[in-house]
Amino acid sequence: MQRTGRKSRTHRLHGTGRTRGPHRTRGSHRMDGSRRAEGSHRSRGTVRRHRHKLLAGLVMLLTALSVISASAWADPVRRDPDPTGETRDGLLGGLDLSDLGLAGPALGEPAPGPEQARASEESKALLPSLSGARMFRGYAFDTCTAPPLDTMRRWQSSKYGAVGVYYGGRGRACPDQPSLDRTWTREVHRLGWRILPVYVGSQSPCVTSGAKKAYRIGSKPVTQGMREGQDAVSRAEALGIRPGSPLYLDMEAYKYQQEKCAETTLAFVRGWDRQVREEGYVPGFYSSADSGVQHMRAAASEGVQDLPSVIWFARWHTQPRLAREPLLQRSVWTPERRIHQYAGNVKERHGGRTLVIDRNLVHAPVARIG
Repeated sequence: MQRTGRKSRTHRLHGTGRTRGPHRTRGSHRMDGSRRAEGSHRSRGTVRRHRHKLLAGLVMLLTALSVISASAWADPVRRDPDPTGETRDGLLGGLDLSDLGLAGPALGEPAPGPEQARASEESKALLPSLSGARMFRGYAFDTCTAPPLDTMRRWQSSKYGAVGVYYGGRGRACPDQPSLDRTWTREVHRLGWRILPVYVGSQSPCVTSGAKKAYRIGSKPVTQGMREGQDAVSRAEALGIRPGSPLYLDMEAYKYQQEKCAETTLAFVRGWDRQVREEGYVPGFYSSADSGVQHMRAAASEGVQDLPSVIWFARWHTQPRLAREPLLQRSVWTPERRIHQYAGNVKERHGGRTLVIDRNLVHAPVARIG
């Protein structure tokens, strides 16, 4: 099409008898005589305008840099052991503040309206406080089998600052964990890593994965949930994971629209949550954003008690985001209550060691080790 356009223009210029000679190039007269002074004046005005635009751009750049949190520039490549156990931030380069739920009216967003403020208060009443929990904000990876200590040392060159560990539950895809013991958790923690303990227990009766159907919840979901919640606590204690730590229940994708299945699944989750809380731990919940997480969101809207304190939602093939998940309002499970698993089953190599991992963005509690 571009070539056709040029041919047509050539025909109009040359085929109609019009010429490119001095008599038609009126532009050549604009810089002659009195027109030359006018052109010089316009040139100086143009230069001044460009200078003003450049200065305005520099001011805007400096203003933007001033509002970026210093932690967003922290480099986790060098992780020194943290004897105080305080929050460690991972590398957050490439994310804007709204991804982390840190934006607000000061950054040009509208202030929360009355309905949103009321929903926030209801959420606070619905979900117990996280006071005393140890928080982490940054990137994490999880992998089916806990990596050997040597691999964890080598992966200190990565952007990740936390690791998800499948430490218990009858539904684990990798029940054999040769590296995972109390020594592993202690040494990994000393290296500066933070730990996200994941428990893969019984699964929803309408679970979609064929591999998980053998682990479906039975006829007494509340009792079963409480029993497995106690098992989750006992196994965590055996690894040196102290009270105040989160324990994340892994509930793989299920057809929550089926009413009977949804009731059974929710009863199991509530029983598990209740037992974990009674033992002094923080119950978390992992599932697909479009199934389990949407189910929990609907239950929260109805004011159901004994729900998870932290949500770990899987939505792959998208940019990492916490505040802008479509299924979660900003007033629910915030702040410091969300993990986004944004990619899965990907290979990464660091320090000469390759792992198949899932990638996560975290602003949530991590384990207390001791």
